[in-house]
Amino acid sequence: MKRYVLIVAGGKGLRMGGELPKQFIPIGGRPVLIRTLERFHRWDARAELILVIPASHRTYWSSLCETFDCRAPHRIAEGGETRFHSVRNGLELADADPHGLVAVHDGVRPFVTPGLIDACFAGAERYGAAIPVTQMTDSMRETTAGGVTRPVDRSRYLSVQTPQAFRLGLLREAYRQPYTPAFTDDASVVEAMGAEVHTVPGIRGNIKITDPLDLRLAEVLLREP
Repeated sequence: MKRYVLIVAGGKGLRMGGELPKQFIPIGGRPVLIRTLERFHRWDARAELILVIPASHRTYWSSLCETFDCRAPHRIAEGGETRFHSVRNGLELADADPHGLVAVHDGVRPFVTPGLIDACFAGAERYGAAIPVTQMTDSMRETTAGGVTRPVDRSRYLSVQTPQAFRLGLLREAYRQPYTPAFTDDASVVEAMGAEVHTVPGIRGNIKITDPLDLRLAEVLLREP
């Protein structure tokens, strides 16, 4: 069964406070996005990697791959107006085989582990859709319509990560739906057409790099054995 990995990297890095998009910022001397690609290539060199980036970043990306000798073969799809449109563009590069499996991953999550990738693909093969989640650790509150906040039971909530894995035919069908702002990730797109999503245990170290504090944490994680 053929496996695809769609890596979405359309961020502009605004929360970093600089001009360099966060996926291109180096950690441990190597760009985040290259580290993410290489993680998946080391996991399974037979998996087909599809990178989705804005057209305006392609030239710079090519120069990074040459400079840092990126060894992870991949094809490139053009990013869209939103993440939804970017994933839909990336799916066009996958084969039409509905029995294949595909995972969608954030380009700025370079610490995904082989075990987590395996678990997500296994869940997708068995259930059709599988996403990694972690328990909430902070106390939580919700805002009411009047602007007043009140506590909620955090045990009822989960934090969602990537990769989110699906049967290819299922995800293709889901992305034929019209876009709505309620589509915050791939699971929400699949669920909008009535499909169920299975969860697998996520990993707290599978961080998404979005601000300078995440970069400092990433440098610490790189030093772990």
